[in-house]
Amino acid sequence: MSEPITIPAGHGLALRLEAGEAVAVINTHGTQVVDTWAFRADLSAAMSMSISRVENGRLHPALGEPFFDNEREPILVYEADTSPGVYDTIMAACDPARYRRLGAPPDHRSCATNLFEAMAAINAPIMAVPQPLNLFMNIPIHVDDSLEQGEPLGAPMDQVVLRAAKNCIVAVSACPQDFTPINNGVILDAHIVHIGTRKF
Repeated sequence: MSEPITIPAGHGLALRLEAGEAVAVINTHGTQVVDTWAFRADLSAAMSMSISRVENGRLHPALGEPFFDNEREPILVYEADTSPGVYDTIMAACDPARYRRLGAPPDHRSCATNLFEAMAAINAPIMAVPQPLNLFMNIPIHVDDSLEQGEPLGAPMDQVVLRAAKNCIVAVSACPQDFTPINNGVILDAHIVHIGTRKF
């Protein structure tokens, strides 16, 4: 297991995993949403929240179940979790247009920008932002079908382990959303740990 890598507050990073390797995404302070994506190593497919919901029959997998890519093949396995297990697979990543609508200054960070920057930094540029897995994000769905952007429910050092089902790239963003309650009004660092290979 490697040393924890800091996901700087309001920024992102990406790393390559071989099949069988894993990452632990750590909610270091207990209140920070971490947008998470996965791409096949050759960028031919990306993790898909909509297809994962169909294939698993759930808003997000149960422990031991995979997330699927847009060709309906497993890409990451939801292996372990010390958090309350409250995540979002519905909300789009925040982007510059979102912050313009909220009245933010032009230089406000966004998860979409973080993803583009993180992928470019490892020489794996992409053209579009897939729907993210929003780890540690609380989006209650009410009986009238309305969505609430709720306050975080986790605790410091909660973590989720995601195991690579194939060679892939995992990208993460310490979400800079400070106009809604999802990060408890404060943008903080999170951490990620690269975990060695095991056989499925």
